[in-house]
Amino acid sequence: MNVLIIEDEKLAAERLQQLVEQLDEAITVLARVDSVKKAVQYLSANPPLDLIFMDIQLADGLSFDIFERVEVACPVIFTTAYNEYAIKAFKVNSIDYLLKPIQESDLQQAYVKFRKLSPQERLSRQQESIVKLDEAFQRLTRQYKSRFVVKVGEHLHFVPVEQIDCFFSRDKGTFIQRSDKRNLVIDYPLEVVEELVNPTLFFRVSRKFVVNLNAIRDVVAYSNSRLRLFLKSGEPEEIIVSREKVQAFRDWLDS
Repeated sequence: MNVLIIEDEKLAAERLQQLVEQLDEAITVLARVDSVKKAVQYLSANPPLDLIFMDIQLADGLSFDIFERVEVACPVIFTTAYNEYAIKAFKVNSIDYLLKPIQESDLQQAYVKFRKLSPQERLSRQQESIVKLDEAFQRLTRQYKSRFVVKVGEHLHFVPVEQIDCFFSRDKGTFIQRSDKRNLVIDYPLEVVEELVNPTLFFRVSRKFVVNLNAIRDVVAYSNSRLRLFLKSGEPEEIIVSREKVQAFRDWLDS
């Protein structure tokens, strides 16, 4: 069984090779490469492999770039330094994902899982998961806005997102409500705001409101299987979680 290791940390690559070769005497680690560029060169110039261990973050970019530049015709087991909480965000139907520093028992489980799947199942799961994993990792590593600039008279004010209890729309305008209960106009529609703020902190509960998790004082059952929110600073108007968003909102609260 021919294996390739794609890892940019020398000691981590050496340790992984040692662990992999102990798994099965039939395994041969043909090479270790440490960048997207070198991985593409290797895969372009050599016969197909049986398995690849691939770190998600490499020195010259994310390893997903490899799939855009060259055909990867074998299963991949990803490795990542992200913690247990973060890795749940991109648990998808692929072969497996290993948290660094890699433990021998975790590697053994991933290898057993790999061996149990048929070649067709391995590639099918992988192809379905690459895009989802890439999108999820982009969300994890994305830089969200830390503040909004608002104009008050002739002055510009900087409002940190931690001081924003909610964003809301009214009369074709978009406002922020600060924790001091002051409402200020911003230049972004809610659709754009939703993309600019960290989704672990903010949730769009309805067409009119994006709320800050830390600003919620109470959540109360409301008519027609909806929920009503109360904020610590008070509400600019009644905040109702629309029925179609109730389950997603509950999942967000529990994440």
